[in-house]
Amino acid sequence: MNEPLRTTTIPHSAGVEVDDSARRVLRNTWNLLAMTLAFSAVMAYVSMANNWPYPGVLLTLVGYFGLLFLTVALRNSAWGLLSVFALTGFMGATLGPIIGSYMSAFSNGHELVIAAFGTTAVAFVGLSGFALVTRKDFSFLGPFLFVGILVAFVAGLAAIFFQMSALSLAVSAMFSLLMCGLILFQTQQIISGGERNYIMATVTLFVSIYNLFTSLLHLFGFAFGEE
Repeated sequence: MNEPLRTTTIPHSAGVEVDDSARRVLRNTWNLLAMTLAFSAVMAYVSMANNWPYPGVLLTLVGYFGLLFLTVALRNSAWGLLSVFALTGFMGATLGPIIGSYMSAFSNGHELVIAAFGTTAVAFVGLSGFALVTRKDFSFLGPFLFVGILVAFVAGLAAIFFQMSALSLAVSAMFSLLMCGLILFQTQQIISGGERNYIMATVTLFVSIYNLFTSLLHLFGFAFGEE
């Protein structure tokens, strides 16, 4: 069964001043995020329906980081929007075989996928709502998230290449917590004016949701999977 390959983004340093354009950036981010999530879901369904194989770790990394760097380079132009959809569509296509493997490996695979999806949705809505109403400053999370994501990403690669199931589970637990922190951090970055580019904000939130979902799916499969 294919293990989910976690992808990573680096959080920016947080700003503390409230910017007049924050509401517009937040609205644009959520609109683009909704569209990219829908497009990614379509690509995941297409890959599952056509039985596309998992491309492998190397190709997935090359495709992800290549499209990520392209998006960063084009973030201030209209071409950046096309790059975002290319990136999220690619990630959706790689997600399809992972979901399919859980559905075929476990008799309750559909329930596991639904549970992971529902938990991810509740976590995103709850954390985003909390970031909107709280007065607490979460800028201190930036350095911790940077180091934590880097360590978890390297550990995840080691778990895949050396087939260490215990380490893989630990990485999934780490990523679940880190992605929750990143959602909270990035949303407050937008509100405070620390993030003014809605394309990059969308990418960060999308990657957080993607990693949170795959990590929860792995954990649920281990804890509740029925063969």
